[in-house]
Amino acid sequence: MPLSVDEAFQRYKLERPRIRDAVKVTKAHLEEHLARRRVTCQVTARAKEVSSFHTKVYRKGYTDPWKQITDKAGVRVVVPHRGLLDPALDEIKKCLDVVEVQDDRLTPGQEDRLRYPRLHIQALMVGNEADPDGTPYECEIQLRTEAVDLWSRMSHKLLYKPGVAPPADVSRSLYRLIALVELFDLEVERGVEAMAQHPELVRSNQLLDVAEQVYRTFTDHPYSTEMSHDVIDVLSGTIDDADAYGEQLTQFAERFRERIERAYTDYGPASAHFLKHGRYLLASQPESLIIFERLSNNARYRLRSAWDAGELPDNMLTDMAQAWGVAL
Repeated sequence: MPLSVDEAFQRYKLERPRIRDAVKVTKAHLEEHLARRRVTCQVTARAKEVSSFHTKVYRKGYTDPWKQITDKAGVRVVVPHRGLLDPALDEIKKCLDVVEVQDDRLTPGQEDRLRYPRLHIQALMVGNEADPDGTPYECEIQLRTEAVDLWSRMSHKLLYKPGVAPPADVSRSLYRLIALVELFDLEVERGVEAMAQHPELVRSNQLLDVAEQVYRTFTDHPYSTEMSHDVIDVLSGTIDDADAYGEQLTQFAERFRERIERAYTDYGPASAHFLKHGRYLLASQPESLIIFERLSNNARYRLRSAWDAGELPDNMLTDMAQAWGVAL
């Protein structure tokens, strides 16, 4: 029997903490698998606020609100360009139990309309959390490019005010922007394909993308991309097979997760070491993971040699060796 509006509301209040825990685990699960696939992306997740759940029930007039509200937990996967949408979708299908995919990108009969191409995945969340009936919780995953995500967030603020219809010219202007979004995505994709013709650039960018994806499973602290590119150019000389290194770095992070977390806690940007001495700069950079991995293998002396040849400050490397607990 369907739950009443009040029953659904009370149930959601009771179960939201478990849903929140489940979506947190699912976010980390997706980040790990997308990093292995080398899909550059940003993953965010949330459990719907209790007030938003209650508001949606009344706005939509659901007859079975508990089952009809499918975004109690929401995940957003944002990729730089549309060439990564299909690889991301494929990996999501592999690492989660997918209930439904809504893909409007190639829907026939929509060619003459300016609309945001929806790409949503309904999937079971991972982990041990389930409702009182033993059913795993679901989440709604929105998969978008950065350009589409920007348009969607902006338009949502202007077009979807409850009980208020925006002026026709405002709506039309916003939908016209979809054409620019498509052009932007096409040009970014074309630029990525052109860059692929330069192996030296691909190698460095590939390593930084992998490092950042794994790094984001530890922290969302901002970092300096300029410093990253300087250091990555040196580190790339210590890695023979860049294509296979993504899996190697991911396995390293899994094996030494607790040790890496301690290193970031003790030497990261919020640590006493950093605040007192202003050193350990690389502990707040994604390339620190590659340095830790190199220090853990037989590559430490090769790393030392490449570092000296690259004329990077010596204390930056010795600081990372200290943070990892090894000598150079």
